[in-house]
Amino acid sequence: MRSNIEAVVIANGEYPTRKEVLEIINSAPLTVCCDGAADDFIARGGVPDIIIGDMDSLSDENKARYSDIIIHNPDQETNDQTKAVQYLLSRGITRIAIVGATGRREDHTIANIALTAEYMAMGAEVVSYTDSGCFIPCRDNKRLQCTPNAQVSIFNINATALRSEGLDYPIYDFTALWQGTLNCCRSGEFTISAQGDYIVFITAV
Repeated sequence: MRSNIEAVVIANGEYPTRKEVLEIINSAPLTVCCDGAADDFIARGGVPDIIIGDMDSLSDENKARYSDIIIHNPDQETNDQTKAVQYLLSRGITRIAIVGATGRREDHTIANIALTAEYMAMGAEVVSYTDSGCFIPCRDNKRLQCTPNAQVSIFNINATALRSEGLDYPIYDFTALWQGTLNCCRSGEFTISAQGDYIVFITAV
């Protein structure tokens, strides 16, 4: 997906350091910062196109400086990452990279990762990139590429008939989050067949 990203969402977790992720941020046609994440991005020399959220963590200085690109969304039923994705989808932008969604608070990390499956259901082609790899929400049959010998974990949402080719260990209809973790792809390509939704994590090697 990296080659056809239409927008990057910078969430308010730990700012990435991996070269590949920084390249995604620097090359994205549109940069949407989630509330307080804008402070870090701006401090690093970045210029956001949109800042969105409930504005509970953006500095007063940047609220004033960037008032013309701020979208204030006070909805407390969704988080700022979701507000950013919803905004992009409303503009017809579907190929979205998310960065900075992990780190700091573990509960936020789990929520941000789980939400990628909901974004897929909303029509987004989304990948959440971290310093150690990427999370890809998937539905039904999927062929995925990776670096040879990458570690692969599969988190089942509601899928049945889970099977795979190209992974070291056979997969099945996981009922607990940990059951699909710590697999490996030796060749650089693997296929998952399923009926339903699941999230794949692939490490960067």
